[in-house]
Amino acid sequence: MLFNIKKAQKASLALTMVIFACSTAQAQTTQPTWWFGVSGAANVISYTGTTQTLNSSLIAPAAFHKGNGVRPFGSILMEYRPSTVFGGMLNVGYDGRGGKFDNVIAPCNCEATLSTNTSYFTVEPSLRVNLISNLFVFAGPRIAFNLQKDFSYTHELQPNTDGEISEMRNTILSGQAGIGYDFPISSANSTTKVLLSPFVSYHPYFGQDPRNIESWSVSTVRAGLAVKFGKAGKAAAETPAVVVPTGEVEFTIVEPKSIQVKRVVSETLPLRNSVFFDKGSNAIPARYALLSNTAAESFKEAQLQQEATVSGSGRSERQLNVYHNILNILGDRLRANPSARVSLAGASNNGKVEGRVLADNVKQYLVSTYGINAGRIATEGRVKPVNPSEQPGATKELELLREGDRRVDIVSTSPELLLQVGGDMMMKPVQITNTQQNEMDGLVLFNVKGAEKQLKSWSLDLTDEQGVVQHYGPFYKDQGTVAGKTILNNRAEGTYQVVMTGESKSGLPLTKQGAVHLVRQAEAVEKGMRYSILFDFDKSNAASTYSKFLNDVVAPLITDGATVIVHGHTDVIGDEGYNQKLSESRAQETQKILEKALASAGRSNVKFQTTGYGENVAEAPFHNTLPEERFYNRTVIIDINPVQ
Repeated sequence: MLFNIKKAQKASLALTMVIFACSTAQAQTTQPTWWFGVSGAANVISYTGTTQTLNSSLIAPAAFHKGNGVRPFGSILMEYRPSTVFGGMLNVGYDGRGGKFDNVIAPCNCEATLSTNTSYFTVEPSLRVNLISNLFVFAGPRIAFNLQKDFSYTHELQPNTDGEISEMRNTILSGQAGIGYDFPISSANSTTKVLLSPFVSYHPYFGQDPRNIESWSVSTVRAGLAVKFGKAGKAAAETPAVVVPTGEVEFTIVEPKSIQVKRVVSETLPLRNSVFFDKGSNAIPARYALLSNTAAESFKEAQLQQEATVSGSGRSERQLNVYHNILNILGDRLRANPSARVSLAGASNNGKVEGRVLADNVKQYLVSTYGINAGRIATEGRVKPVNPSEQPGATKELELLREGDRRVDIVSTSPELLLQVGGDMMMKPVQITNTQQNEMDGLVLFNVKGAEKQLKSWSLDLTDEQGVVQHYGPFYKDQGTVAGKTILNNRAEGTYQVVMTGESKSGLPLTKQGAVHLVRQAEAVEKGMRYSILFDFDKSNAASTYSKFLNDVVAPLITDGATVIVHGHTDVIGDEGYNQKLSESRAQETQKILEKALASAGRSNVKFQTTGYGENVAEAPFHNTLPEERFYNRTVIIDINPVQ
């Protein structure tokens, strides 16, 4: 593909926009006055004017007028920056200006071609002006000394000729102007500074006539990258400019309803509509419950509804056991609804053919084990699922993301099989009743709103009625948790005065006070309901997409005086800080939707205990070993505990 100056100007404009977009304020330190380095670039050349007399022995029968080319540029550079605004630059190096003229037709109706290989030793001093942050512009003269002046000429009725162009100027004086951006890539505390500087410049045709005869002229757009090194002095210590007022930090305590309560929970368990396959194998993984024909004949979905667990939350073991029966649940539902149909979409990073194999293996199990008519099950192969975890441009934790994309998705329009919740397709949920003791419900939540931004750290001192003090911390985020049974120790009940002590980032002390009352009810048993919202790996997928489900299904079950516990979680993929905020925002948004629905129904005396745990593995409802565990950890859990 041939280049022209208009395309080069567009590329120049695009690079300029990128540089502007990347302009962010940098922390100022003592910067070097002198910088040294190297640069490399591509010259995008445009030829105009007329060239016909190549040398004393060759005159082309037809004149050449326009042409283009791309040639290298390389230099050593030096910069002098006596101030933060003005400075000087000097580039000395090799400057390629060769190209190819557009072919012409000679009077003999014969095609003629002309290519040039011209280059210069160039000296380019410039005035440099910083605009904002590390964005700068520069302009100055260009002094070029000719190094090469070769040409190649072809014509059907003349012999091919390689030679030197005559009447070439030995010295060219012209001008250039450009824009660049200095990206610091060295440590802020290092005295050896290193900059990576993309730049683009324009060399107009003024003064760039390479010959003493004719009117051939050259215009150039140059785009490249420079690496600069400088030696800085030690920066003087700065006095903090901002003192954080203590009033900007808000301290609240959320105490659990009771400690160590056994709860009979009726849980609406969402079912992912996916079967995940192991890397390197097309067989359905052994962790999925695969029944014999005899066992399948007697299998009923209701068998999974009385999964009893009494240790911890029990949620991981209970839900995964049910989920790993997904093919048996699907087979049972297809058997009970003979008019229902499904589509199986297999996805594999190895290609559509293998994706189809995965889908066909699932189909074969349903046909051979449950006797489902093969005509009711369609299959297809894909490289990625419809809603993939791996997004374009992703570079981190790709192995984990691709594990989640190697799967077979089950799709159906039959409400007896699947349903749509918040725009996501899921298997129709299963109802589970079990007895559990949820340690998370016994946590005391200490919220210090603004701590992560305003404080270095904060700690807690809890003093009981006898004056015994317990110390917890330090904490560094906006929320800290302590198990209620740890605070109570062997006591059945206790009231504690709480003092939160912190230090602002400017070094000022901070103190806030509160109180908490805890009650142990070891033998108490209460009934509750649990709902979950599952999210795909998608930053834009917010709790508001489940508004209809929360308003129509969950909110009507929350009675006057009830306690609603909302926990947000994520998997371990991605930035820990981002995941923490994501889990908090989803949990808080869920609470707001429910509160609005309750207010519309005239119920305002409902107590919420809402928190986000991010990817905290100690609090996660599932492990993060299997892709299905990570999918189930992308969740908001809603526990409804009515007044007993």
